[in-house]
Amino acid sequence: MSAFALVQAVIIGVLVATSTVVAFRKLLPGVSTRWMAAASASLNKPWRKPWLRAMGRWLQPAQATGNCGDGCGTCGSCGPKPPAAAKHDVQPLEFRPRSH
Repeated sequence: MSAFALVQAVIIGVLVATSTVVAFRKLLPGVSTRWMAAASASLNKPWRKPWLRAMGRWLQPAQATGNCGDGCGTCGSCGPKPPAAAKHDVQPLEFRPRSH
């Protein structure tokens, strides 16, 4: 395997891994948030090295801060969200012939 093929394989591997993580976070946000919070909690221990603790703080999702002002709903103290205002603006459809 030549050096060019090796670099190409590494770049493609990084791109595939990145796109997999992005798709996972988009399609399963609850699961990915729980996994990130678990990874963050395991890395951010007092006996870990400083760079591992920094990575744990970086991985910590915003919803997992435990702050009651977040409005994340994880503790159940925020209550239900008010319903969104229904839009009553009706706009008629307008069909136009194609212009050639």
